[in-house]
Amino acid sequence: MSQKLKTTICGIDLENPLMPASGPLVGDDEKMLAIAGFKVGAMVTKTISKEGAMVPRPCIYGGRDYIMNAELWSEFEPSQWIDEFLPNVKENMKIPLIISVGYNKEDMALLIPQLDPFADAFEISTHYVGKNLNDIAETVRTIRANTDKPFFMKISPHIPDPIAFAKMVLENGGNGVVAINSLGPTMKIDLNKRQVLVGNELGEVWSSGPAIKPLALALVHRIKKALPQCTVIGVGGIATAQDVIEFLLAGADGVQMLSAAMLQGKDLYKKIIKDLPQTLDQYGFKSIEEVIQTRLKPVDITYTIKNYPQIIKEKCILCKKCEKVCPYFAIKYCDESIYMDESKCFGCGLCQSQCPVKAIENVF
Repeated sequence: MSQKLKTTICGIDLENPLMPASGPLVGDDEKMLAIAGFKVGAMVTKTISKEGAMVPRPCIYGGRDYIMNAELWSEFEPSQWIDEFLPNVKENMKIPLIISVGYNKEDMALLIPQLDPFADAFEISTHYVGKNLNDIAETVRTIRANTDKPFFMKISPHIPDPIAFAKMVLENGGNGVVAINSLGPTMKIDLNKRQVLVGNELGEVWSSGPAIKPLALALVHRIKKALPQCTVIGVGGIATAQDVIEFLLAGADGVQMLSAAMLQGKDLYKKIIKDLPQTLDQYGFKSIEEVIQTRLKPVDITYTIKNYPQIIKEKCILCKKCEKVCPYFAIKYCDESIYMDESKCFGCGLCQSQCPVKAIENVF
């Protein structure tokens, strides 16, 4: 593995920063060993709780850039993980193992001691324990009382104050956070059948994948900016090597991916890892560690000066998309060419971001 991809999270050495997120692809030993074959930097288990989950079927719907999932935690009993799956994984896998566990302090007191011999670190799901930080703090303290291993609390996007959440984790013995869990509740309706297509008893699912990447990036950045000492594992929307670098620039120390691999194929892990060295070179980085040590520049905000779009005639294919999308009616197609009316242009940037051939410049 390339030296430039190596990194370290809480003293745990990784050959690269990419690992699977907790979910269907890592639901037993066979699946984890298969994903490990794609040379991910670490392995994460599906969330283990005190009893196996009853999962509705069908339970997963894939859209163009999102997964909608009615799955819960692992459908297997913890005894099967402890007696079968985890021993096999530890014997046959040479990368660090992060065990995902849920959910409350009673679960932690029961499960962490039994899982500790197999874990290099823990990830703790808080998806079903509400928003009360005092309750979650008790869970954090219970985990620390039962292990010396690093552990990271996975934050759900419904938590009102992510910075307060991360601060609470650090103050009570945790090492950091995983940001973010899936977004929801969400819903998928089948118009032909006039019914909910997939979901729980309420007809609801949770959504993940590339569609939630902007939210995940913002929360990773917000937490790391406020608490530089907090280890952050970024998850939510990663699908390319460029996405990995974006999350690391936003403040992540490592990244997880699941939904994009479900949408595009499980070998996407292998592709991203293969693409990372060239992508680092493309953006002028010598290593993953250099990306992690680099902090984003603040946005250059102005309220009085606007940069007008410049249309590069040689690149323009006259698709008229800029004219169609301009919210200020400032771009017009006339005489087989595109023109911009600066008296109407607000300098918003939408046209530049939407041009399919990058024929508009100067706003960003």
